[in-house]
Amino acid sequence: MSGHEIYMREALALAAEAAAAGETPAGAVVVIGGEIAGRGRNSPRACLDPTAHAEILALRQAAAQVGNYRLEAATVYSTLEPCVMCAGALVAARVARLVFGGRDLRFGGVRSKFRLADSDLLNHRVEIVEGVLGAECVELLQRFFAARR
Repeated sequence: MSGHEIYMREALALAAEAAAAGETPAGAVVVIGGEIAGRGRNSPRACLDPTAHAEILALRQAAAQVGNYRLEAATVYSTLEPCVMCAGALVAARVARLVFGGRDLRFGGVRSKFRLADSDLLNHRVEIVEGVLGAECVELLQRFFAARR
């Protein structure tokens, strides 16, 4: 199993926790120097906070742990392609790399609808790796929404 897969499995476990709590199943971890510095799972309903996406929560935790809002050595692993808000946060934090599982064809801010994280228009570009454990990430989302129909 590759390093990307190991960290994506951590993010998938967080996504499963979100699903069990009735939240859209997305999970994220921030890795710095081979260690997980931040974890997040979608929690906007529970937190009554529209910004409580998995990536935002993981970035907040990692920034608090390292004592800096800039996370220049970080890799963020997300089960779902980040939305525009989360993609903007990755750029603002100067994250080095984003690894994501499945595309978000409705709201994706990195590849599907917009290409914000590595846009030439911005002062920082995030390296993008997509499709890591993509089938598992998409299957979790499909099961979640199928159970609600």
